[in-house]
Amino acid sequence: MKALTTVLTAFLENQTSRRNLLALLRLLLVLAVIVTIFSILFHVIMEMEGQKHSWLTGFYWTLTVMSTLGFGDITFDSDLGRGFSIVVMVTGVVYLLVLLPFTFIEFFYAPWMKAQQATHAPRELPATMKRHVILTLHGPITKLLVKMLKKHHHPYVVLVPTLSEALDLHALNVPVVLGQYSDPETYRKLRIEQAAMVVTTRSDIINTNVTFSVREISENVPIIASARSTAARDALELSGVTHILSLEKMMGQALSRRVVGGDSKAHVIGIMDELVIAEAAAAGTDMVGKTILESDLKAITGVTLVGFWDHGNLVHVEPDTQIRESSIFILAGTSDQIEKYNSALAHRSSEKSRVVIIGGGRVGRATAEALDEEGADWKMIEKLPERVRFPERTIVGDGSEFELLVEAGMHEASTVIITTHDDDTNLFLTIFYRRLRKSLQIICRCTQEDNVERLHRAGADVVLSYATMSANTILNYLRGSETLLLAEGVSIFTAKTPKCLEGITIAESQVRSRTGCSIIATEHKGARTINPEPDTVLHANCPLIMIGSLEAEEKFFESYESKGGK
Repeated sequence: MKALTTVLTAFLENQTSRRNLLALLRLLLVLAVIVTIFSILFHVIMEMEGQKHSWLTGFYWTLTVMSTLGFGDITFDSDLGRGFSIVVMVTGVVYLLVLLPFTFIEFFYAPWMKAQQATHAPRELPATMKRHVILTLHGPITKLLVKMLKKHHHPYVVLVPTLSEALDLHALNVPVVLGQYSDPETYRKLRIEQAAMVVTTRSDIINTNVTFSVREISENVPIIASARSTAARDALELSGVTHILSLEKMMGQALSRRVVGGDSKAHVIGIMDELVIAEAAAAGTDMVGKTILESDLKAITGVTLVGFWDHGNLVHVEPDTQIRESSIFILAGTSDQIEKYNSALAHRSSEKSRVVIIGGGRVGRATAEALDEEGADWKMIEKLPERVRFPERTIVGDGSEFELLVEAGMHEASTVIITTHDDDTNLFLTIFYRRLRKSLQIICRCTQEDNVERLHRAGADVVLSYATMSANTILNYLRGSETLLLAEGVSIFTAKTPKCLEGITIAESQVRSRTGCSIIATEHKGARTINPEPDTVLHANCPLIMIGSLEAEEKFFESYESKGGK
């Protein structure tokens, strides 16, 4: 009954539905009038033939003839009566079998079904909803963010402006609310004052409208918005945005940092209070060819070598792990320790890195500017002349044409960076370039998270995902100092020391071998120790700061929760 009431309410609140219902009622009234007139004429003609029937019989005869059932138990004897029967029958065929069903379906059944579907797209959240994240798009970035929100038990809802979009998402079991982005009342119904965050990643215009509308209701809720132009960033700041995702700049800087050779400086990729996480290329340093133990890195700089990047994955290192020219370090330490690393080991080669950039769009241009800051020598290939911003260093044409690649210096380059927005194109070019040169470092941008592994299999050394970078940034902001997600889906997280580990050392706990997580800091009596020694004793219920993949994080909690040790 409650469901029927909801559907009926949704049906009747629509002005068109109410108008259609009145039209249907008028049609039924006309039908009743026609049946009454035919019943009266039935009695008149029957009287002329000398037959007597009741009024109920008259209605019975009219309805059986109009519906073409025609039982034949009551018939006329005269031609006049039979002619009248034909008129009644034809009227019934036109009215009951054609006009009325069509009108019923068009004016009542279809709107009713639409109203029933609309109940799956609510326009308001329950008053009990709190600490939820409001999204304005279910796209590549937010799809990955949703997975992370589910993993960390954060409620969320997607705001969409059209019923069709709402029903599509409902079919995918995505929590959805129907409403207009520019209507402040929409955000009241979304319980904006109780929300944890608003994330809007649609067009610059819509993002600005969303930000302005939210700020009319709430001055405190954090708003994270994407922006593609300087004007959009200015408009968002004036509207009251909390944080702007400059996706192209983020991607360009990240792509340029991964170029092997030239600069071995440690680049900061995450900060968690005093703990700093950085990445650095081993190429050109005197550590290449040594084992971790032989490098004596911690004794020289104080930083801990947490692991290497290997095709987007965090690979833990052992004392006998050999450092290669292509190794990309993940370092953990304090700001002073990172600076000490740069002073002791960072260098800039006298020979500039030679890089070929494929694609001169926003990401390609941001990559070029970041490479200029790093002092790299680059050339760009862009297919569309109107996108060229660096004409003296850009070759117009297709990145798969061999002659253009030779002109760009691909045969001498150490690295090629593929920045186009189409993953299929990037996959094709990755395969092509890998066949041309086995030793070439291929760094690739990826739009859809699902294609990261495909690009790695095709031969890319480094793949950076738009979705991962943006989702990590958003979740880091949401969770504050509680956790930190790095650019490749590696998590730095805090957990209480399990009771089962109380009184034993880090080395004895074997946390890394059991779960894949490395302990990079401990806390005891309010004091934090960064990069603790293996003989550091653990204390129950004291914070541990660890680094590992998201799967390793899950394994840690599953392993020690099962022992009652969280």
